Amino acid sequence: MFDGLSSLCDDFYLDMCVNTELDLPAARDTVLTFFERIQKQYPSMGNFFRRGENEYCLEENQSTGGYRWISMETNRLISGCVNPQDFADACRQHKLVLELAPYMLSLSHLEVESLDVTFAMDFRCCDNHDEVITDALLGSSPFGRLGDIAGARCIDVSPAIVIALTEDNYTQARISIESKTAVGDPRRTREITDEAISLSLTVRQYPHSDRRFDFIGSFDYQWALAEELMAEKIMPHFARPLISVITERRLSHP
Repeated sequence: MFDGLSSLCDDFYLDMCVNTELDLPAARDTVLTFFERIQKQYPSMGNFFRRGENEYCLEENQSTGGYRWISMETNRLISGCVNPQDFADACRQHKLVLELAPYMLSLSHLEVESLDVTFAMDFRCCDNHDEVITDALLGSSPFGRLGDIAGARCIDVSPAIVIALTEDNYTQARISIESKTAVGDPRRTREITDEAISLSLTVRQYPHSDRRFDFIGSFDYQWALAEELMAEKIMPHFARPLISVITERRLSHP
């Protein structure tokens, strides 16, 4: 479904995140045993480091452009893949983390606040991100019409929306577009960045109080929803308009 995705964007990300109500364990032996088990499955993940007080990371070499990473924070367990060659392989990585966490980190279904599955894309753009996003996605909408005000222009455009995918609101999707053009001090010249415009889709599942939370079952359900939304909504109505405007501006300002 997403063959050739790398040709449409500069970088893409497939992430999974468990958000917890209680703190994850931080004992030395527990942390190391968990990451050693991950490395046993993926021997190329050899870069282990600590960031801050209670954040531990294991990742592959980033210089290749595509790499795996896993992070354990106080209340979040995150698994990520950057520019993976195989979507199914990224899916297997995330499921491995979910399978190991209950046994190796004593992660209980009772303490799950939510589970996130995120598909994200970066589009490098040396032009003004706010103008690109406005032209591509706001157009003649009421927000876009604000630019019709004499002397007005959009200077901080990072739209986001959360939608409920089920009647009970327990399954939600968040679509966001992030501009990296710095607003800064209006008394100074605004910076035009060479960073990327980010487009992300996150499907979030909240546990139901009347049933046991199924880590793998929920992940499979959310992954399928994310794939469907990417194919039917995100790619045609968000990604391609952004690509079109970025390409037009590159051609007009070589």
